[in-house]
Amino acid sequence: MAEETLNFIPFERFEIGQVQEFGAYEVTREEVIEFAGKYDPQFFHLDEEAAKQSLFGGLCASGWHTCAMTMAMMVENMDKTGRSLGSPGIDALRWLKPVYPGEVLSVRMEVLELTASKSRPIGFVKSKVTVLNQDGVPVMEFISNGIFPRG
Repeated sequence: MAEETLNFIPFERFEIGQVQEFGAYEVTREEVIEFAGKYDPQFFHLDEEAAKQSLFGGLCASGWHTCAMTMAMMVENMDKTGRSLGSPGIDALRWLKPVYPGEVLSVRMEVLELTASKSRPIGFVKSKVTVLNQDGVPVMEFISNGIFPRG
């Protein structure tokens, strides 16, 4: 494997209120069933006919699958804009609406808070992440906590 230079985003490049919008992830029936079969084998993620009788009215993606699709879009965006040093986790994860095959998801990230470490050359960026369907309707949201190198 060839050595790759990683492009990290400096903490100083962030501003409170800054917004990024990116992604276009098409949700497929096959992927919904494959993910659910491996990680969340509930009937409304696996069986189209049974799912019609569920609260969701049809086959829908696992919330954890929605998280995974979101992460894929975030990493693809990092390939274009730069990377973080990692994350200590997320806060307040909410699944707002079911995600159905055929929908196209995108991400909106808004910087909420910036905290520079007093003892290390890093900073913490807290962002609200909203995942939207093709109609602009929020289907999931969470607070992301990223770690970035300081100047």
